[in-house]
Amino acid sequence: MPPRELLCRDRRVLLGREPLIVGILNVTDDSFFDGGRFNALEAAVAHARQLVDDGAALLDLGGQSTRPGYTELAVTEEIRRVVPIIRELAGRIPVPLSIDTYKPDVARAAIEAGAHLVNDVHGLQGDPAMADVIAQSRCAAILMHNDPALRDLPAGADVLSPIKTFFDRTLALADRAGIDPARIILDPGIGFAKTQEQNLALLARLGELHELGHPLLLGASRKSVIGNVLGLPPEERLEGTLATTALAVWQGVDFLRVHDVRANRRVALMAAAIRNFQTT
Repeated sequence: MPPRELLCRDRRVLLGREPLIVGILNVTDDSFFDGGRFNALEAAVAHARQLVDDGAALLDLGGQSTRPGYTELAVTEEIRRVVPIIRELAGRIPVPLSIDTYKPDVARAAIEAGAHLVNDVHGLQGDPAMADVIAQSRCAAILMHNDPALRDLPAGADVLSPIKTFFDRTLALADRAGIDPARIILDPGIGFAKTQEQNLALLARLGELHELGHPLLLGASRKSVIGNVLGLPPEERLEGTLATTALAVWQGVDFLRVHDVRANRRVALMAAAIRNFQTT
């Protein structure tokens, strides 16, 4: 299969040559792992540059935590946190910038400041204005599964079918808004409105989501699905994260959204080399 491209405004990201690492840049007080560490402009910019030096192909900037039990920020405060950083980085680093927000006004301000992607944790099924903001900007979109009804399924029930149904709705919304399919990434939403059993089942079956026809992103970095298995706090979950990265790459996932770029990229490249050798 020839390499594919992801269109991000005026940027093109080539897919299929190697797994691509999305570096997480949180400018929040309450993110579960790195809350408060990069809130100052200088610290955030320095960390962004380090993520790129470590091998990130994209950066995902978030001004509000979406961890379980998060406190919602006012739109003005979220914009205040993220826009100066985007302005400082746009055009000065060689990789596209993503804004992690579910609020259309924040997305619009970030795009005006230079963002190339919008990472919507509600998969266009939150605020109905989000799809139009993305379509009009010609940004790429990371669209995540996030449906609390999934947790109500009986233990052992199939987890993939309702996730695919959710994404069918998301893709229909994108199509109606005029979002180019070549600008869409799908994220199955590890840790969002899912039980531990469902998270593990999803990790084991990520490859089945390729039938939806879009690049896939995994965001499992240091999450509770790892902590629950290993009995470890977020700061000790690197090895567990690396295991999910290797497993995802083996199943053909295109993007890995992670805190620890260098280590995950090395594991991803090694896993891809083994996978590609097996399939030649």
